[in-house]
Amino acid sequence: MNIKNWRRHALSCCVVPLLISIASVSQAAAVRGTGDLGVIIERATGSVQVVEHTGGSQLYHVEGLGDLSHASIVFSRDERFAYVFGRDGGLTKVDILSGEIDKRVIQGGNSIGGAISEDGTLVAVSNYEPGGVKIFNAQTLELVADIPAVGANGMQSKVVGLVDAPDNRFVFSLYESDEIWIADVSDPAAPQITKFTDIGRGPYDALITPDGRHYIAGLFGEDGMALVDLWYPEKGVRRILDNYGRGEEKLPVYKMPHLEGWAIAGDFAFVPAVGHNQVIVVDRKSWQQVGKIPVHGQPIFVMARPGGRHMWVNFAYPNNDTLQVIDTESQEIIKTLKPGKAVLHMEFTPKGDKVWASVRDDDQVQIYDTKSFEKLDQLPVEKPSGIFFTNRAHTIGL
Repeated sequence: MNIKNWRRHALSCCVVPLLISIASVSQAAAVRGTGDLGVIIERATGSVQVVEHTGGSQLYHVEGLGDLSHASIVFSRDERFAYVFGRDGGLTKVDILSGEIDKRVIQGGNSIGGAISEDGTLVAVSNYEPGGVKIFNAQTLELVADIPAVGANGMQSKVVGLVDAPDNRFVFSLYESDEIWIADVSDPAAPQITKFTDIGRGPYDALITPDGRHYIAGLFGEDGMALVDLWYPEKGVRRILDNYGRGEEKLPVYKMPHLEGWAIAGDFAFVPAVGHNQVIVVDRKSWQQVGKIPVHGQPIFVMARPGGRHMWVNFAYPNNDTLQVIDTESQEIIKTLKPGKAVLHMEFTPKGDKVWASVRDDDQVQIYDTKSFEKLDQLPVEKPSGIFFTNRAHTIGL
């Protein structure tokens, strides 16, 4: 090798490792985990913000998601993708690491929410129009199964209260036909449906308990709720909390409470009352009411801080400028906060040190310390509603 070629070879030996080193540093700087990320719905503009809750910063603004006036979100198992269910029937898969839309389909005319299967391979969407549940491949958003919601009465029903359940099942309620269905999607191309009829009038929403055992549907047409024990579905539907509101004068119902916002703490469930300024206390063993807590207004979300010591409550119009904190042991209000106009949603950080609250009419999200109840920060967000953190990816029913 002559001296010229030797120098060229020596230089390349030095430059290549340097370039690899620079590329590695650059790549390392761009890599991050998803465990402290979240997505905030901007309901008026069809957009979302990707945020991180360790430092309370805003990372990305993603547009083009359609009608988000009643939007909800679930996350992929690896917490990288958010599936956004829009009111216009849009299903949008958002890459929260890049802040870009990965895929989007219009799957119906009016959808009300969705769920992701236990194994993370399927995304289900519940529809008002045309009614029914559609199931998609979580990776490609290709349609896998279509379950029309035609009840025993022959009516096409709106589907509400769709949740994921253990053993790759989805559970949902049919509003017009007063039914609860369990769809076993172990074979996605041929879902096996178990149907419960005559559950009570007008199921409007539902939840599944954090252990995945009990599915509970609220009833709009009458007082009470319908419960299915998913360990023993052959036992059928059990009515619980019958007549909990009867014999008392009800207030006008400005907004139906979200049952997914129940607080489960110890042996009790804390339930938003319909048409009353109360939180109902329910014994989880008997599923009977054992108390009630007077609160500021008609509760919408009654949410337990991780650990279960406190629950935070927000309210329907015209009292929706307020948050109240209830001690679950004494069952007394220990703090009242006034964040601003139209407090629509709350979300706790995974271990409960902070809570984020959307204040729609003030165009901001506020962050509170859950120990001192002090406001730590506020972020500008246009007409915020739902706040969803990625730890939901590992929680049944969320």
